[in-house]
Amino acid sequence: MAKKAKYPHLLGSKWTAMLRTWGWRHFQVINRKNEAGFVFAELAASCDRNTRFWVNAKALKDRNQWRPGWKSLAEQAELAPDPDWDDLIEPCPLETSSSSSALPSADRNSPHPANYPD
Repeated sequence: MAKKAKYPHLLGSKWTAMLRTWGWRHFQVINRKNEAGFVFAELAASCDRNTRFWVNAKALKDRNQWRPGWKSLAEQAELAPDPDWDDLIEPCPLETSSSSSALPSADRNSPHPANYPD
């Protein structure tokens, strides 16, 4: 009988670092290797594929360091509140406003510079 593979869905999985790692938070597993009885995952930053590093796949199970999937800052704050994150997380004005007056005008005659051709 064949041995059960450890971490069968590791390749291609997406992860969020709870703290910035190499300047980024969102990573994807682009490679894996078995070495000396351990499974290692090569992570690449989702916004900078040149930022790569290897990590023991067991470390990805530590929820204080990593979360599966790509989480927003707001979702991360809910998972692991950190008082220093209050400065980083700003609510979207559209979420906090109950009226539609917060939305920009779509009027073509509006003097807003975005409506002027270049």
